[in-house]
Amino acid sequence: MINNISKITIYVEDQEAAKEFWVNKLKFVIKFEQQMGPNMKWIEVAPSLDSQTTFILYDKNLMKVQNPNMNVEHPSIILSTADIDKAYSEMQNNSVEVGELMTMPYGRMFSFKDLDKNDYMLREDK
Repeated sequence: MINNISKITIYVEDQEAAKEFWVNKLKFVIKFEQQMGPNMKWIEVAPSLDSQTTFILYDKNLMKVQNPNMNVEHPSIILSTADIDKAYSEMQNNSVEVGELMTMPYGRMFSFKDLDKNDYMLREDK
């Protein structure tokens, strides 16, 4: 059902300062960086180019505008699956609290909660 811990989103006040910290002080590498519109930049860093799991450095204030209910005081964990439809059905059948299955320009995904109501995202890797 779940194949990998894919991405961990760290909500930051200043993306460029956060990037400099992870790259220059902790010697991480930039795995992906792209402008995603006039006010949004997507930045992923990892310990090496071979790392499967990355940190997404996401603008905290932008997320508060996009989703006012999102808790930006702790990281957000994104897991991955090869078959999103199967995983969604299995979680529903196992009485896991799941959100809507969404299709976005960058992939299909849905949120779910654990027993303590912590939020996670499951994303299909294609």
